[in-house]
Amino acid sequence: MNVNVKVKHGSRIQSFYLFFILVNIQTGTGIIGAPRYIYEQAKQDGWLSVIIAGLFVHFVVFMMFLTLKQYENTDIFGIQQDLFGKLIGKLLGTIFIIYIFASLLSVLINYIQIVQYFIHPILSPWLLSFLLLILVVYSVLGGIRVIVGVAFVFFVSTLYILFFLYHPLLEMDLHRFQPFFEASPMELMEGARATSYSLLGLEVVLFIYPFIDDKKKAQLPSQLGVAITALFLLLVTIISIGFMGRERLADSYWPILIFYKFISYEIIERFDLIVVTAWMMVVLPVMILLTWMMTYGMKRMYNIRQKKTLFIICFLLFIGGGLMKEQVMITNYTSYVGQIGFWLTFIYPIILYPLVRIKKALKKEGKN
Repeated sequence: MNVNVKVKHGSRIQSFYLFFILVNIQTGTGIIGAPRYIYEQAKQDGWLSVIIAGLFVHFVVFMMFLTLKQYENTDIFGIQQDLFGKLIGKLLGTIFIIYIFASLLSVLINYIQIVQYFIHPILSPWLLSFLLLILVVYSVLGGIRVIVGVAFVFFVSTLYILFFLYHPLLEMDLHRFQPFFEASPMELMEGARATSYSLLGLEVVLFIYPFIDDKKKAQLPSQLGVAITALFLLLVTIISIGFMGRERLADSYWPILIFYKFISYEIIERFDLIVVTAWMMVVLPVMILLTWMMTYGMKRMYNIRQKKTLFIICFLLFIGGGLMKEQVMITNYTSYVGQIGFWLTFIYPIILYPLVRIKKALKKEGKN
């Protein structure tokens, strides 16, 4: 495996698409339940934790691009091989792929659970898994440009969901934010860490970077993408605290979807059913991007055809999506994925940059 990647011109994408890719991959099932977990740690000051987490995410993206710019045209697999050698580099790359699979499975089972709770309690998880995975297979087989196109179209198609948040926004009770600044610095940090599962997906930059045509402009759309995600998370956290309060928020697994249960019109009595259905267009790009990352990683490290890896991954997802049904099991599993993702997505890229700089300095000193 070469450290740098050669990409055909027909497989390259423009840098501004990174905005849609990052917004899509970070806005999945995690953001639906994030306010509850943030509130558990920082209480009414949870909105401060979101701001802290958002600033940290911007710093992580900045460090990712600093690392990638040290190479001609590489990805996370090439960086790890250059730093640690082929054996350890492949081992670390395999760990990354296993983590991505775990994250992908968590997205699938959480969405199935949401559909069963809000739409049809006895709907077969096997059937829903099968239908979603057919769309994933179809999109990934189309290649990177089709995947990016799906992310763009679905982002535009689901923007209208945000406008209907005006109802709970107007119904907020500002007294629920008092007393202000009561949480300790440690509680605020724990609240910021509780956002980790909702903000996962940054690692896609380390995978898709070789496919970007105008790399010098790539950082701006990436920073704008994570900024929009952080602002969306901040908005729903503020509304959750002000609208639901301590009692209802503590008992709600999906606070955002609860908002829409209070919205009704003469011709639409259950508006939350429309939102849950439309949320498939939010979840699907996440699944497609994560699946592509896995197939690309297996081809890059082990030279296995992406189509072969794709069918194996989807078969395993189908089994996992059908078997994992218990609420406690899904909640614990999602929590573990968030904890692992915190280290791999937010801490590991920061560690990589100084290691790359040291490696470059040693090489230069050795030549001299």
